[in-house]
Amino acid sequence: MQSQDVAQRHAPASADDTGPVGLEQAEAALVEHYPRLVRIAYLVLPPGLGRSRRVLTAHALAQRSLPPGRGQQCTIPAQTSGREGDLGYAFLRERVLRAALEAARPRKGLPRLSQLPPLLPQVWGLKLFPRSGGADELALDQRLSALSGPARAAYVLRGLEELSDADIRTVLTAAGVDDPGGALADANGLPTQPALLSSPEFDPCLLQARPTDLMRRRQHTKAALAAAAALAVCGALVALPRGGWGPDGAAAPAYAGNPAAEAALDPGRLIRVSPITWESAARSDFSVWPARGPLTGDTALLRRALAVWARPGETVHVSATPGTDTGGPAGPPQLLYAGQVDNARVVMLYDGLRIARYAEPVDGTQGAALDLARADGATGAEASALVLGRSDGNVQYLTAPWVKKAASRDLMKPEAAATPLTISNGVTAPLASPALRPGNCTSWPVLQLTGATGSQLSTDLGELVPAHLTAGRPRAAGEASGAAGLRAWAPYACSLSLERSAGVRSVNAWTFAGQPLPDGSGAADWVCTRAETWRGDGTGAFAQFHPPGGRVGAVVAKGTDARSCGPRAPHVLAGVLWKSAAGHWYLLAAGDKDTATIQAGGGVSAAGQGRFLVARAKQGARADLKGTLVDGTEISGLR
Repeated sequence: MQSQDVAQRHAPASADDTGPVGLEQAEAALVEHYPRLVRIAYLVLPPGLGRSRRVLTAHALAQRSLPPGRGQQCTIPAQTSGREGDLGYAFLRERVLRAALEAARPRKGLPRLSQLPPLLPQVWGLKLFPRSGGADELALDQRLSALSGPARAAYVLRGLEELSDADIRTVLTAAGVDDPGGALADANGLPTQPALLSSPEFDPCLLQARPTDLMRRRQHTKAALAAAAALAVCGALVALPRGGWGPDGAAAPAYAGNPAAEAALDPGRLIRVSPITWESAARSDFSVWPARGPLTGDTALLRRALAVWARPGETVHVSATPGTDTGGPAGPPQLLYAGQVDNARVVMLYDGLRIARYAEPVDGTQGAALDLARADGATGAEASALVLGRSDGNVQYLTAPWVKKAASRDLMKPEAAATPLTISNGVTAPLASPALRPGNCTSWPVLQLTGATGSQLSTDLGELVPAHLTAGRPRAAGEASGAAGLRAWAPYACSLSLERSAGVRSVNAWTFAGQPLPDGSGAADWVCTRAETWRGDGTGAFAQFHPPGGRVGAVVAKGTDARSCGPRAPHVLAGVLWKSAAGHWYLLAAGDKDTATIQAGGGVSAAGQGRFLVARAKQGARADLKGTLVDGTEISGLR
């Protein structure tokens, strides 16, 4: 669906592209492109509104972008050299831009409708804001805030809509911009970053909810109740006969502090583990990590970190992995680290279930960040490293006390040697991070840690806890740091980008078949990569096909919350439409070693004994796969 959406918005324009746009056509465009229109409005609106109000205002502007009445016809400006093929979308985009730019203009006299808080949609008792991204998204947000409204609109039209300069001037002029050339010149001062503009940081349809100021709300509620009670008393005194009135009036109960919550905010009660506890502990998990870093004695910093975790303010960027509770700690958490990382002071905390990372700028400016991630049940390799910070395409880790050596290696080059990394007080030197990296995938740096029990690989997928990489058959998978594991992962490393910011705990690569190819084309490998999550659901299983001579594998099937390739169902069946060197098209299907028969239906009808199926097919044909295992169990093709 996404590729269709892009194709429709960027279809070539014809000479008949100008003309009336009816309400029905506009409604259809609004339904189809609503998330895109809301994102445009959110990016153009002034950041000074605050993220919560920008979200609601962006939705309001998109919803008010329809023509005023049924039966009326509206015209849109012609795109002389643009690529707009959807007239309804172009019309709505122009109205959204006009309203967002109007909201960004300084007030002169009475405010316009777009400059007022939206009446609809309305949310009571909650603040809504998009998920926070990494350092790159935060830097782009700060650069956009320094631009004028028209310059932000020009930047969005260029980076998100991929319009030419001439088309941008035309659209800005139609939206009421007085100096489109100047706005475009200001926007050209920033590098185009379409991947960041499309990230969850700027998606007002993918939201997180936080409560408003609970203490202030409690105080206002008490005041309202007291005023209502006083009014009732006055009314009763007027109505009562002379000589007295009934029993005492009701009063709001006195506020009673929660001792556990108060203790959780006291930096003096933070749990600090001895540096040698891990040596005699029965478990190797986060609970035996000592407190490290040069700022572990900075009481004021620790107090701010605890307070922000308990009740983050409007200016705090809050992010959490899927399925992670965002509330404050139930009691005093454990201090893991406090120190400076790049240009931020960072505090790492652990409450037994979650890792919390608090970061504030060293220069004291606004823009504190709070990141939360589940870590319940983490032990061994899964509890060996945490992300301290990311900047300039690099990442730094805080390692477990049992880690002796750290190194960086390219997962796509199994024969290349690992590059050693220095470790200072548990903190690694910076290494390249593949998380949120735009552009083509030409390498995939991973972290290799070595301890008393051996070495393991982890990769940064944009979250606090790096994902643990393994290789082998389900129920018997081992570390991917060995020669066999490195060779197994090399062609499929880039597929890890499909699991960014998904709460992934570990990813296993299982080479389940090597299939001889027809027409004397050699043999192809079939691999299933399965990502387990911290929350349990949302697991992803990918069947990948690697023909001979190819540098990378291709994802040919995906199953979400599927049991295939996992410990509960260590079996898989997948297929692909493949063209041989002789120019013939084939349906290829393969299962694991326990597959007895394979049947294909739909666009290709074929059946065969054993774990492989090869059948001639037509280009573009689609087939449904079914199979049976040697014990008679029926399985379906991964999808």
